[in-house]
Amino acid sequence: MYNKDALIQELNFKAVRSSGSGGQHVNKVSSKVELYFSLDESASFTDNEKNRLYKNLKNKLTKDHVLILQCDESRSQHKNKDLIIKRFFNIIDAALIVPKKRIRTKIPKSVIRKRLKNKRNLSDKKANRKKPDID
Repeated sequence: MYNKDALIQELNFKAVRSSGSGGQHVNKVSSKVELYFSLDESASFTDNEKNRLYKNLKNKLTKDHVLILQCDESRSQHKNKDLIIKRFFNIIDAALIVPKKRIRTKIPKSVIRKRLKNKRNLSDKKANRKKPDID
């Protein structure tokens, strides 16, 4: 698994002005936080992990393989930074999960016999409903 402390050192943060209403305060305070993470330049992941991240995050990465996340939920820049780091680790953890290989179960012979017997009984029941063929 990867080292979270080393990974935080590789993250780049940028504080920008948040959009939307908010009066005079929003025009002078940069509370929105943007996180930039370059997957190519990262030394925290093995090649196998990087390939898994490329595959699972291909819709979230730019052409230069940079993951960009934004957070402006709070008025505090520090809270936004904490939120964006938590969100980043959730995304990384979800992308690194290796799905289990599905093992097909073998159908027992008794179940197959039972199904065929039920089909035969139903077929006989419907055949007995017909009028007899007199020739």
